Formats: sequence, C-alpha cells, structure tokens
Amino acid sequence: MHTQQRQLSTHGLPWPTDWPAEFGTVGQARPLIVEIGFGYGQMLFYLAEQFPDANIIGVEVASKPIETVERRLIRRGVANVRVVYGYAETLLHHALQPGSVQQIHVNFPDPWFKSGHVHRRLMKRPTVDAITSRLVPGGMMYLATDIDEYAEMSHELLAATLGLTNQFATPWAGSIDNRVTTKYEAKAVKQGRTNKYFAYRRNDSPAPDVPVIREIAMPNLVFESSLSLPQMVDTFERTTESFPEDDIHVSVMHAFVSPGSVLYEVYVKEATIEQHVGFLVVPRQDKPGTFTLKLSSMGHPRPTEGMHRAAVVIEGVIKRAGEYRAIHRKVRE
Repeated sequence: MHTQQRQLSTHGLPWPTDWPAEFGTVGQARPLIVEIGFGYGQMLFYLAEQFPDANIIGVEVASKPIETVERRLIRRGVANVRVVYGYAETLLHHALQPGSVQQIHVNFPDPWFKSGHVHRRLMKRPTVDAITSRLVPGGMMYLATDIDEYAEMSHELLAATLGLTNQFATPWAGSIDNRVTTKYEAKAVKQGRTNKYFAYRRNDSPAPDVPVIREIAMPNLVFESSLSLPQMVDTFERTTESFPEDDIHVSVMHAFVSPGSVLYEVYVKEATIEQHVGFLVVPRQDKPGTFTLKLSSMGHPRPTEGMHRAAVVIEGVIKRAGEYRAIHRKVRE
C-alpha cells in the first residue's frame, strides 16, 4: 500500500536523488517514468496502471493538485507513484541522473503568452537538452499542447535536437494511441481547440552534456563594521542585482532586527531553481564589532551559485551603509 511518509519537494530531495531508495525498490530493475505538470493526476494514475513495474514521478508547482493527488494515491493504495513539489527544471537538472529515465511526459505546459514571460516557458533549449540527457537510449519523450504557437515553437526545438527522433511522419499528430484523455484535454476540445501530440525517441546520437547540478559549500562572510544591528536595518535599502552571464537574479527585499541578529529576506532566481530564503548577520561574541553573514534555515535553502551571489549582494548593501572590512570570505566570486 502507498504510504508516502513525507511531502517531497525538489528543494528537500538529495541532489541527485536515489530514486530506488525513495520508492523502496533498491536492487530491483524498475524503469523510471516522469510526468511534468500532472494537474489533478489522470495521467499519473493511468501510467501507474499501465506500468505497474515502473517507478513513476510526478512534478507539479501548484500545491493544491499535489495535496489532492497525494490523498488519492494513499486512498487507492497506489505504491509506484511519488509526487514532488517544485519546478521541472529543478527536478531535471538537480534530482535526475543522465540516462536514467525511460519516459518523460510533458502535458499542456503553460504557454506564457506575454512577451515578457516567454523566458518562463518550459520548452526551451536548456530544458530540451536536459530532457534528452536524462532519457535512457530508446527512451521516449511525449509532449501535448493545445496552443498553435507553442506547438510550432516546440517543433522547431525538437526537430533541431540531434539526440531525439520524431516518431511521426508529421511534426505532430492529432491523436496518440494508448493515451488517457485528461480533464484539460477534454475541456480544450469542448472549447474548440485542437490538441497536438509529439512523440520523440532517444536515438543513438551522443546526449547533450548536462551534468547534475549539485550543492556546493555554504557561503559565509566574517567582517568588521561600525554599524550596530539596528543601524543595519535603519540604513537598509532594497537592492536587486542581476548576473546575466550566469542567469542569476538576486533581490534583497527586507531587513529585520532582533536582539541577537539581523535577518535579510532574499529572493534568488537561477535558471534551474528559485529560492526564497533568509540570511543572518550575527555578532561574534569573542570579537566586538565583528559579524558573521550566513544562510538561515528560513526557506530550507540549498547552497547554489545563486546563494553565493546573494551573499555578495548583501555584503554590498552593508558596505554602502557604513564602514566595512572583510576578515574572512568563503564566497564563490
């Protein structure tokens, strides 16, 4: 019987993840299947029935569908499915090993119509390369969309991917065999839209080199400053900085003081993960006038390149506010 003991998230899982251990199937040769954006789970339950000997992962960024599907999995005793909260990019780049997945299903991804939001689309070159890398030889990638523009864009991307081979004679098909009709698919048809289905096989061409992104050392700064903790907050100014060469964006949004520390609230967006965390400035008891800047436990932070950039941005905020001298810097530049 399915008894998932803890809520899984891409932030909380080990990078990379030992999926047989998560499923309790260590030592068993069970294929891995991934559905991206499972909504209310019709495809997940279908896959569980069709592939009872597979380990099936569903990743979703909306919390309500996750809670609903998790309850249904437990109620029905489905043992071979795990649902994960988080972004698909984080799962693909951090939690899945190259050449480890038998099938990847991408069902009706958000088209992000506004021009300023196009970069948020799932189907873009880095993600397609990651999908290709994670598939086993002969593995399958399936995509479904009801948006013409999204289908055209996806066709161009997939057709230019050497490691994938189209299984149709046309760019996409109007139907696909052995597929359950989800609630969204039926709604699209009822509203007059045409669903488009892609099926690509992982061929013998070399896979793109997309290594697993692992954790790195925690950022840590020790510094001297003429500012007291209350003065650090009183002089605080919200700061946003971008590092386009690494596709990292940092926003230091708020500062709060307590009797023993200052907490900086920080949002960090990287290409593969977004984190909303806290950094602490804590006085060193052995040396008055010196402080340590480190990550707090707020938001369950994972040490990434973006966290190091955030430490540098906070350092700049403190420098601009008063006298500052770095004593020890454990920060990747």
